[in-house]
Amino acid sequence: MPLHAPTIRLCGRHTSSALLALGKRGRLRPRVEMRVTRTRAFALDSQGESIHRKPTLRTRFRSHALKVQLRFYFRKSRLKCATRYKYDLKLDSFYLLHPPHVTTYTAIETSNNSLRSTVKHAFTEAVTSVLPSDIHIELNVTECSNPSLGDYQCNSAMQLFAELKKNGDATFSNPRALAEAIVEAVNNKNGLFASTSVAGPGFINVTFSTSHLAQQLAHVVHDAEDGKVTILARQDTLPARKAVVDFSSPNIAKEMHVGHLRSTIIGETICRTLESIGVETVRLNHVGDWGTQFGMLLTHLSDKTDADFEIRDLQAFYKESKLRFDSDEEFKLRSQTAVVKLQAGDEEMFAKWKRICEVSRQEFEEIYRLLDIKIEERGESFYNSMIPDVLDELIEKKIAVTNDGALCIFQEKDGPPLICRKSDGGFNYASTDLAAMRHRIKDVRADWIIYVTDMGQSRHFEAVFDAAKRANWLNEGQDSSVRLDHVSFGLVMGEDGKRFRTRSGETVPLKSLLSEAQSRCLDSLQSRENNNMDEDKLQEAARIMGISAIKYADLHNNRTTNYTFSYDRMLDLKGNTAVYLLYTHARISSILDRAGDEVISSFDEGDLVLTDEKERRLALAILKLPDTIDSVIQDLLPSRLCDYTYGLCVAFNEFYGACKVIGDEREKQRLILCHTTALSLRRAFYILGIEPLYRL
Repeated sequence: MPLHAPTIRLCGRHTSSALLALGKRGRLRPRVEMRVTRTRAFALDSQGESIHRKPTLRTRFRSHALKVQLRFYFRKSRLKCATRYKYDLKLDSFYLLHPPHVTTYTAIETSNNSLRSTVKHAFTEAVTSVLPSDIHIELNVTECSNPSLGDYQCNSAMQLFAELKKNGDATFSNPRALAEAIVEAVNNKNGLFASTSVAGPGFINVTFSTSHLAQQLAHVVHDAEDGKVTILARQDTLPARKAVVDFSSPNIAKEMHVGHLRSTIIGETICRTLESIGVETVRLNHVGDWGTQFGMLLTHLSDKTDADFEIRDLQAFYKESKLRFDSDEEFKLRSQTAVVKLQAGDEEMFAKWKRICEVSRQEFEEIYRLLDIKIEERGESFYNSMIPDVLDELIEKKIAVTNDGALCIFQEKDGPPLICRKSDGGFNYASTDLAAMRHRIKDVRADWIIYVTDMGQSRHFEAVFDAAKRANWLNEGQDSSVRLDHVSFGLVMGEDGKRFRTRSGETVPLKSLLSEAQSRCLDSLQSRENNNMDEDKLQEAARIMGISAIKYADLHNNRTTNYTFSYDRMLDLKGNTAVYLLYTHARISSILDRAGDEVISSFDEGDLVLTDEKERRLALAILKLPDTIDSVIQDLLPSRLCDYTYGLCVAFNEFYGACKVIGDEREKQRLILCHTTALSLRRAFYILGIEPLYRL
């Protein structure tokens, strides 16, 4: 296998670095900047095809040398590629021991008014004024891990120096000299930074001026649409024009349970995040409304001789049907016949099928109303008529082949085939998912499709994505390739370390879960001393706290891991919980109510002067919302917005504990900080699906 000249560029919103490795066949001694991403970004392979890889970094320090191991996990082929580098701090060079796969990562810039983009723009202009015009390097700007060094850091000087040296340019003796020249150019940005400094071999740290932070806080107030987030994004930097998010997806005739909770909440949050930057988002509920289980339900319904019979308890009705199906062979045969009639368009069966679906739909809508979920139902039955044409296309392209009577799609890698038509001619989940994807690309015209399901379906979606790519669906009639993502998540566990279930071992109904959380919140509120809220307001507060607690307990965990469901933890007033966030917002609202609206309505940018360090830290925390939304979109990780929200509440409470607000000579400035904190909290709350409380 020939050696390829390795090219890796990693750049992203929350990276700890970016790495560029350049080499030639046989002599792989590239000069690079040591900086490796922690995030998964949008990627293009050497053929320009869309792929996603999640790199991990391992480092080991030995004297002046740093050994770096970067692992790529390829979704496309399950290939694990380990690449080792040795970085000599004195020589500023890497020695590539094993060539990596040729890969280019590009960052998604979603906002042009964030702190990070402001820093990046300033450094881009400075670099342009210092370096020759033929040097083009993507600058990497991150938050300083140590706040004492500054607010943000640019560490591209080493990479830029390597490029200059490669071109024979000896203007600068070392990367630090180049960094100092960049700092001098940046310092001409009057009023933007309070300080700039160079650390180590060329890491540039900057601290925003309080005047700039005050100016940005004024924009937060003046541009605010209370309750919703609008982050201005340039159209040319949007990650997609139209995104389809497939989430929730319960089965008709079955009760929604705790297993549906994660998909529903994560999917809704992703939709709201995308909408906040201007992406047109189509929310689809791919319900299981078509399949063999309907045969037993239709037959059981047909056996009801009472003309006025109504399905009042769908779960009991389903269990009765299943019991007969498992124990009565004659009933089982009639059920199979009923499925055939339904799929053939029998009017009587179709009418009964619609009746069952409507009963189930009413139960789903009640849950969605409680959770404040907006979603369009487009179930399996919607795509049923499209399946034959889609499978014929895959057969014609020699992607789907017959094997032992079944129509299968064999992946290029090892693994089980994707069966898209059973040997008896029946369709299955794969058939429907292929037809759904074809429709979403060709008819809906989506350029980003996101599936939110549990991790157990990862291999299934790998196979579906692989089939779509090989069929060239992702590049048909599009300005750019369609991006596909499977947003997988872990299990909800009980405190016993096992899957969260009832004492009898059954799945926990979602409705009872929500009801229990609200009941516990009501008990907590009623037991408080000096409780002067009337019963209706107590009930409403308990509803908001209970629903918010369950949502936040799910979202603040990394979605890829299992999490333990605990009412006690999620309702803790002092921990990283929705209850703590809601109490903080209520505290701010109380302060603002006492002060009245006159202070904020007459607010001018010059009124805000940040003198105390706690004030400055709070201002910085408030202004990180656009960068946080960017980060959530980069990796589809809602937990990062939870981290921002919790961090903002902590920063506010530290500020409030150290700085007197009402009655202080600096009351107006501090009330403005309270107001902007409340605005940013409500913006984050909206994306997370949390309804704010103004009094507790």
